[in-house]
Amino acid sequence: MKEAGMVVIGAGEAGARAVAELRERGWTGAITLIGNEGHCPYERPPLSKRQLTGEDAPAPVTVLGQSDLERLDVRFARGDAAVRIDRDSREVELASGRRVPYERLLLATGAAPRQLAAQGSGAGEILYLRRFEDMMRLRERLRPETRAAIIGGGFIGLEAAASALALGCAVTLIEVAPRILTRGVPEAIARRIEARHREAGVMFRIGTMLESIDREGDDLVIRLADGSETRCDAVIAGIGAVPETALAAGCGLTVANGIVVNERLQTSDPAIYAAGDCCSFPHPLYGGRHIRLEAWRNAQDQGMHAAAAMLGADEPYAAVPWFWSDQYELTLQVAGLLDGAASTVVRELDESGTLYFHLADDGRLLAASGIGPEGGVAKDIRLTEMLIARQARPLPEALADPAVKLKQLLRD
Repeated sequence: MKEAGMVVIGAGEAGARAVAELRERGWTGAITLIGNEGHCPYERPPLSKRQLTGEDAPAPVTVLGQSDLERLDVRFARGDAAVRIDRDSREVELASGRRVPYERLLLATGAAPRQLAAQGSGAGEILYLRRFEDMMRLRERLRPETRAAIIGGGFIGLEAAASALALGCAVTLIEVAPRILTRGVPEAIARRIEARHREAGVMFRIGTMLESIDREGDDLVIRLADGSETRCDAVIAGIGAVPETALAAGCGLTVANGIVVNERLQTSDPAIYAAGDCCSFPHPLYGGRHIRLEAWRNAQDQGMHAAAAMLGADEPYAAVPWFWSDQYELTLQVAGLLDGAASTVVRELDESGTLYFHLADDGRLLAASGIGPEGGVAKDIRLTEMLIARQARPLPEALADPAVKLKQLLRD
């Protein structure tokens, strides 16, 4: 590994897309992909869904398999974590002691589950879901009639709750906020998701603080601030994620809720870029303010965009944020950011679902969210992404009327 080339730290979605894009754009020099897990790059969304509930023993759903990496001529440092970046010599030091020189370096280090600060003798038994091995541990624990407690009413917590039910568990979900899905999802959709979970059998404890988790014989006992308690066999925490920034901070890069980059995803060191869950970037559609996204598509898009920037492309990263989550037979999709919305317009789509358009006080479309049966809102959300990207100001009455096609608003 003496030839300096393109080096990518992080073998997740963003890192995998980046190395493939480097070859697609004609880079013929060395490419090294560094991953601290023992797997080829794999998809994380299936971990909380079909891989957790499937009957057959699962294997990672790879983004790039071994044959792909060989075809792309990518040197893969599998299971050998990067421990230090030497910016003066432009080298990455690995846990094995190897040093990898770079011409350009991409940090796609992702995020780690936020740890639940819990008191009590059972606090050390909390389970998390981020990696393939985490999912395998959950498969072992979530047996029929297991009592499972989920801490956190975000996407991961709710998906884990639905999967645990599918495995035959009794499920209680605990959320400290006044409602579930407080980040980036309108209250009307959150209410519908909660109602569907209650219908399926999930018990909810909402708006109360966790005080302790204790081991009492065969039971884990969760005590809440309102004086109640929940007895269970397994506790799963899904309370968000923390960006992996230690490498960046250790070599003096600017870090603030992620690795800070410019519009080209370039860090405070011109030879180093960042992409994916670890990246704090300015978004031109939202006043240039820095945001950080934990989303599958963002990791894909930024990985490819960073690869282009490493090869000299100047285009700013301006993709419209997009999120999705499957909840039973329902699919939730959100395009854009709801922050700053002054009004919301509702469009009913009959059996296909419901759309919510979120407008700024000047009428500009900031975001849209939709919920419906699988695939029911996907086309409309995709058209809305285009409207958001154009900074369109559609008439509210046109947005509310399902007879007015969104494709027509794109032509106006």
